[in-house]
Amino acid sequence: MKIGIICGSHREPSESGKIARCIEKALLQQGHCDETWLYDLGGNPLPLWDEGVWDGNDTRWQEILRPLSEELLSCDGFVIVSPEWHGMAPAGLKNFFLMWTAGGELAHKPALIVTVSTADGGSFPVAELRMSSYKNSRICYLPEHLIIRYVDTLFNDDPTKNNASAQTYFEDRLTYCLAMLKEYAIAFRQIRASGKTSLETYTSGM
Repeated sequence: MKIGIICGSHREPSESGKIARCIEKALLQQGHCDETWLYDLGGNPLPLWDEGVWDGNDTRWQEILRPLSEELLSCDGFVIVSPEWHGMAPAGLKNFFLMWTAGGELAHKPALIVTVSTADGGSFPVAELRMSSYKNSRICYLPEHLIIRYVDTLFNDDPTKNNASAQTYFEDRLTYCLAMLKEYAIAFRQIRASGKTSLETYTSGM
């Protein structure tokens, strides 16, 4: 079992990155998977999508996307970590989803959405990701998600900087969500193996 964690913040360092690393640690320590892969968009390493993504002869895009494609294909499920910027998911995270369509890298694999906010936000990226990012990627979001508010007071290496009661709540809720993700990942293997999810029949979602 391999779980990929996508950190959607462009910032370096970022609170999203902090949470992504905590999730990676929890997945392994709690035995939800045997292997993880963490991809952090900090610094926005992916160029903006252009037609070259679909052109098999564009060596620039091949060099960028091939190693990422191999990692994504090897994952059984994902955790998508997103901050809320001006009520939206970051542009770099949206750009990430534009890259993965006919190759099936994300297709019919479960994903947990985790959003972070330094205040009372975090709900808008959940709605945005659920509304649009699945269409051609065919990623399948769990009905459960996690919104970590006042993230600067949680999951810090120095426990004295954490809100103790909130920390306990979010640790427990994260454990619950990750256990659910594991079960979905196991079940979705059969769905992909069924032969009923061909991307060649309909390459684009409706």
